Amino acid sequence: MRIGCLQFAPQVGDVDNNLNRADCVLSRSNPQDLDLLVLPEMAFTGYNFRSLQHISPYLEPTAAGITSLWARTTALKHNCIVAAGYPEKVDVSKKWPANPEYYNSVIMVNAEGETIANYRKSFLYYTDETWALEGKGFYAGDIDGLGNIAMGICMDLNPYKFEAPWSAWEFAHHVLHIKANLVILSMAWLTREDPRSFSRAPSEPDMETLAYWLGRLEPLIRAEAVGEIIVIFANRCGTEEEVVYAGTSAVIGINNGEVKVYGLLGRGEKELLVVDTDKRPGAKLVSTPNSCATEVPEPVPSPEATKEEPLNFPDWSDPDSGNGSEDVDDYYYDFSPVSPSDARCPPVFFSPKPTPISESYYDLPSPEYSRTSFRKPSPKSPTFNRP
Repeated sequence: MRIGCLQFAPQVGDVDNNLNRADCVLSRSNPQDLDLLVLPEMAFTGYNFRSLQHISPYLEPTAAGITSLWARTTALKHNCIVAAGYPEKVDVSKKWPANPEYYNSVIMVNAEGETIANYRKSFLYYTDETWALEGKGFYAGDIDGLGNIAMGICMDLNPYKFEAPWSAWEFAHHVLHIKANLVILSMAWLTREDPRSFSRAPSEPDMETLAYWLGRLEPLIRAEAVGEIIVIFANRCGTEEEVVYAGTSAVIGINNGEVKVYGLLGRGEKELLVVDTDKRPGAKLVSTPNSCATEVPEPVPSPEATKEEPLNFPDWSDPDSGNGSEDVDDYYYDFSPVSPSDARCPPVFFSPKPTPISESYYDLPSPEYSRTSFRKPSPKSPTFNRP
């Protein structure tokens, strides 16, 4: 499968120029034979809106606004599936009287320009909460040409409202539950790094952010299932006022406990990342000795959990599975979550079975920070070290 991630730097409310920015990156790359093109969250409106009043002029009708038009035009031109984020305004006239409905959404159109999915973000970041409603669950669907896919938007990767425990891994368990072979994440992921220092090396990926993302997908890596799961992180770059975005768009493959990199952009690169997952991946990710990636918190069993009665994971794609925070506390031990803009967490991912192939190895960072809120693993808890 040939996958494209369009990483660029849209600005809040500058729709026309944002469209031109995306077109410029795409035309400069002139991709051939794409199967899928993924754009960031709220790609053409920008992301950092302060209120409903601020974003109101840029809300788009469901699958009928400027983002949808661009996606259809691009899909027809490049004969590929296109997914792009946009702020959705739902037409509630047919069920009047009703309150207005606005969502942070991703539209997906096929190569014929037909809408095949419209996913609404389920876990809202505080910026979203100023104007958007929660969606009813992570996306799951069988898309012709792509297979069984799971789809989320940025904060969906995090614990619900930062109130659910770290180990709930809601989105990761959703991926496993539906047995997805492809995961699409459209993002506007922030960093708390100083803008000047962060932008000094635009071509370098932010490995702490990538480590965080993979830490949130830990159950996929631990599962060591046979059969590759392709994960697409389609992030944006640049700044919006005081907000700095992490870039680092990537396409990775998780298979049999290993994490391999098909393609990775720098933190500030405005480029189209194109990868072919039918070809050999270019790098492997491994954890650094004595880093946070080699430590896991000691699990505290649920009072109801026994060896004879394994835990059951909630189905986050099911609208009846609840909104998250009440349910997950019944399933998982307590652990302090971190902000999506702070990648300094205990990600656990590893390469347990090294293969003697000539690949580049990205060592994951070992950031210096206080771990007073983390539990040390017990002798019986699993700890993974770099091979």
